[in-house]
Amino acid sequence: MRVMMKKLPVGILTFSKVIEGDYLYIDKTEIARSLIDSFQYVFLSRPRRFGKSLFLDTLKNIFEGNRELFRGLLIEEQWNWEVKYPVIKISFSGGIHSRETLRKNLFYILNGNQKRLDIHCDEKEDPNQCFAELIEKAYEKYHQKVVILIDEYDKPILDNIENIPEALVVRNGMQYFYTKIKENDEYLRFVFLTGVSKFSKVSLFSGLNNLEDISLNPDYGNVCGYTQFDLESSFVPYLEGVDMEQVKRWYKGYNFLGDRVYNPFDILLFIKNNFEFDNYWFETCTPRFLVELIKKNSYFIPDFLNITVDKSLVNSFDIENLNIETILFQTGYLTIKRVIHDEMEVMYELGFPNREVQLSFHKYILQSMTSGSG
Repeated sequence: MRVMMKKLPVGILTFSKVIEGDYLYIDKTEIARSLIDSFQYVFLSRPRRFGKSLFLDTLKNIFEGNRELFRGLLIEEQWNWEVKYPVIKISFSGGIHSRETLRKNLFYILNGNQKRLDIHCDEKEDPNQCFAELIEKAYEKYHQKVVILIDEYDKPILDNIENIPEALVVRNGMQYFYTKIKENDEYLRFVFLTGVSKFSKVSLFSGLNNLEDISLNPDYGNVCGYTQFDLESSFVPYLEGVDMEQVKRWYKGYNFLGDRVYNPFDILLFIKNNFEFDNYWFETCTPRFLVELIKKNSYFIPDFLNITVDKSLVNSFDIENLNIETILFQTGYLTIKRVIHDEMEVMYELGFPNREVQLSFHKYILQSMTSGSG
């Protein structure tokens, strides 16, 4: 029976590779269609390894009109495949970005888009102006409004977060880059940015103040991650004989105000590793700066079990005033356990999402502090 099952898409971030390679795909295309119909400028924050990149690449293929990849999926009969849009896709996931390399990296990404769209930009000095030129020329060449998809928009800043002056320089440089999006609104059909952290609009998106944040919009709470329904339908043949209550305790519990979801990385590796319970996600995603921040400020770890914060705290990230609760929530170490509706405002009770994170967090932080290393 296992021979007939689709392969598991461990580490695959490209939609066409998932479909053409006959990998298991959890259909997120109805969510994608709703998103496109409802918004023009969208921001989504999710922890690392939650499926943001695959969802973004799914959007790319929808806008490019690649109907053959969507046979049998929910969007196939709900989308006009005759209209094809030029897509500028920007990903900061690769490499380490610094003040010295930022300009070079931006040009490298923009040159890749020029080649794919068969467009030549004259600007060779300023990547911000090159970006603006690329948008306008794509619109002119294809006689269609342009789609901009930006994956891990915040990585150049987070790469430098341990050096605040350096991070501020990079942030300011990125701010000028993103400003070009709003300046070229007349040429744009849809803009979608993903990231781990949500920097305040004042600090990074002052030039893009029409960006709508769907990170905690209940309608899109399931945009990334696997739901209980997914495990009880698509994953049934892969989880035969497994104690599902134990799986829930270990890997379920992330709450973005939709269903409580599983981290997909955990589920795929749990199956691949013959149902061995382990901290698959935690081992790959713990940033050194988080450990250093906890050590520096002498936080008491048990306090992280039940934290009540206001809505604004989980929705902002300030380089010059790093808040531990905000960082832990946005990076996935804490999640919303309960929504508290006060007379004046909405409050969130935060806590560890599941057994994996709680056990691993205590062990990892304790070892880091006692060993004196990050």
